[in-house]
Amino acid sequence: MSFSIERKTEGGFDKVILKDSHTGTSAEIIPDCGAILHGFIIWHNAHLTNVIEQYDSAADFAANVQTKGMKSCKLSPFACRIKNARYNFEAKQYTVNKYMLGDNAIHGLLYDVAFEIAGMHTDEEKAVLILKYAYPGDNAGYPFKYDCIITYTLRKEHTLDISTEIINKADSDIPMQDGWHPYFTLGKIIDELQLEFQSKERVVFDETLVPNGETQPYRDFNSLQPINDHFFDNCFSLDFDANQPMCVLRDPVQKLQVEIHPDTTYPYLQIYTPPGRNSIAIENLSAVPDAFNNGIGLITLPPQTTQVFTTTYKITPLN
Repeated sequence: MSFSIERKTEGGFDKVILKDSHTGTSAEIIPDCGAILHGFIIWHNAHLTNVIEQYDSAADFAANVQTKGMKSCKLSPFACRIKNARYNFEAKQYTVNKYMLGDNAIHGLLYDVAFEIAGMHTDEEKAVLILKYAYPGDNAGYPFKYDCIITYTLRKEHTLDISTEIINKADSDIPMQDGWHPYFTLGKIIDELQLEFQSKERVVFDETLVPNGETQPYRDFNSLQPINDHFFDNCFSLDFDANQPMCVLRDPVQKLQVEIHPDTTYPYLQIYTPPGRNSIAIENLSAVPDAFNNGIGLITLPPQTTQVFTTTYKITPLN
């Protein structure tokens, strides 16, 4: 069988590794650490290349997941910022109290929780890992129970599908936003790489990186452009009238690119260039930052109903 699943303990991490033995491509997932994608690895130019920036160890994750920008983490039930950590929902005010950056709550509540393995299977076409976390409503700022079910599917042609299913287990409607926070790397400073993403508009932020209600047309990277010293910490609406992929990160020297193919449940792309510039965060979002307050893209999910969000990462050799 071309596809297999291996479980391995390394660096204190309990990894689940999805493998395509035909090509050598693999995906490493760590259920106990927020179900993060810790590796997406391809055999290229006679060596293995991991396009995901990793944590050094389980101890590194435990100590530094927040200060290292929550690399690869699941952003749920909100993504990016909630201004002043407060929002109103159905005539009641809530204050989120997990992690603050300045005055704002940031990146949700599930980024460091332990997911359970709900299923695994392989066949000739794919390897599948299903993870689940039943959020108990134990944060006063979000007292709504829901299940978060993440499915990783490694397919042929170096393709990884990632779907997130949210099931409202509360007795009332709940506000919901979803996202991912991977930091992509091609083994060198990003200034030497090229970037393309199919945007329509840039969401204008205030000085605290919260949307101010304005947008501006933005198509500067709608074709491949050198990143050079360009700095990003922005949110963009995607143009699904354009052809997929919605985003490409390319190394023209080693002739390798990472592609992102979201479906329309992720209509926004947040891009961030960290100070070291050894990687770039390219984040699929279902709604803009501070959606719990501004309502842009926010989903109100009725009791016992489900919403699924899906994106695909693909590594493409160019030679």
